[in-house]
Amino acid sequence: MTVTAFAPETEERFALARQVADAVLFEGYVLYPYRASAAKNRLRWQFGVLVPPGWGAECEEHDFQYTECLMEPKAGATLAVEARFLHARRRTVQRIRSDGGYETVPELHLDDRVLVPWDEGGEERVEVVAQVADLLGDGVTHPFRRPAREDAQPVLDAAGRTVGRLVRRCEEISGRIRLSARELDGPYRTLRLTAVVENTSDWTAPEGRGADRDAALPHSLVSAHLLMALSAGSFLSMTDPPEWAKGAAAACRNLHTWPVLAGEPGRADLVLSSPIILEDHPAIAPESPGTLYDATEIDEILALRTAALTDEEKREARGTDERAAAVIDLADSMPPEVLERLHGAVRSLREVTGEPPGFPDEHGVQRPDTPWWDPASDAGFDPEQDTVVVAGRPVGRGSRVELRPGLRHTDAQDLFLQGRAATVEAVLHDVDGTVHLAVTVEGDPGADIRREQGRYLYFQPDEILPLEDRP
Repeated sequence: MTVTAFAPETEERFALARQVADAVLFEGYVLYPYRASAAKNRLRWQFGVLVPPGWGAECEEHDFQYTECLMEPKAGATLAVEARFLHARRRTVQRIRSDGGYETVPELHLDDRVLVPWDEGGEERVEVVAQVADLLGDGVTHPFRRPAREDAQPVLDAAGRTVGRLVRRCEEISGRIRLSARELDGPYRTLRLTAVVENTSDWTAPEGRGADRDAALPHSLVSAHLLMALSAGSFLSMTDPPEWAKGAAAACRNLHTWPVLAGEPGRADLVLSSPIILEDHPAIAPESPGTLYDATEIDEILALRTAALTDEEKREARGTDERAAAVIDLADSMPPEVLERLHGAVRSLREVTGEPPGFPDEHGVQRPDTPWWDPASDAGFDPEQDTVVVAGRPVGRGSRVELRPGLRHTDAQDLFLQGRAATVEAVLHDVDGTVHLAVTVEGDPGADIRREQGRYLYFQPDEILPLEDRP
């Protein structure tokens, strides 16, 4: 039997887990400086995008997420599942004409904001509750559909007069959730749970727009993830399973998502399967004053930079999105004592005993009395003169190179730098002997500021290709 209504106790547990799940749902929703005109806000929603299957073949994104994890349900247990995602809705701006009609415009100026076209994200939830016993064998399939819809919101000026309207359009999307379980051999009764979220929308790209991601987003499940709870029993950690379950955990397949234990620490009856890899029992820092959507920077720096925007920049940010407007208001109203808490916090302390590890001398012998790093050893390095050989050619300061980020992908922005030309600013060596190339990207309007502040992008020699001889 399958139903779609959560018991109050289950809803209470999900409400706690949603505090973290919301950070997944809105990760990168709108990035600093929170304006639609900002370049990094023109290619949005990089995590958990499930595209229509008819378009998935045209790109490197997927139309499904596949989760497998281990659970030990008790007799008569039920499994509650909540799939969450954003449904993109396209917003256009219209100005009222003298005849009372409306015309679409690129922007509409008000006293406190500048309204511009924008893709908003509306939260959607799909709830399924099933008996664990029903998951064995063929399992349970739950289809869902969200119809196309359109609505208009009047725009009023400071005097209360109608000066325009915002028209929002959602496209139809459909999908399904497939749940199944299989009992495993072992010392305890353990089931491998499989949960699949699929986009089944029949939309295909219009002729000539086969690679247009912007056209596919309104038909996609954006930032899709799962919350799963057992009414009786527990899940096993996929990150740190017990010794007897390590083989079964390693055999689980997880595609485009990763499951972790969620909810209160010490409990194991709730799982969050997320397109962003998290640790077990993730939590929002208590010092964080609110949602800033841009997790690439710490709260203090982001709040200070947001408060430092010009009045005109804030007007555009407020007109970009209601959530962006809330961030601007938060930064402007943040009291000093809240900023003080953002300087940092000690989460735990542990006693360190024994001598620190020594540093090998020229014969490879550990020398406990030698510091782990000797400043004098830097004397033989010069970042502005040193070179490294790449593809048979010396590369150093001033060399032009093509960026080819490797599999390490230490920064999500690597996606945008593939194939871009850059200039090497310095050749650096770390204490482990690894070489790093500090670069500025050609065409970056902030390159001069980066040089002045010494804030570069860093790549290793196997991530670049020389473009021409060094000047």
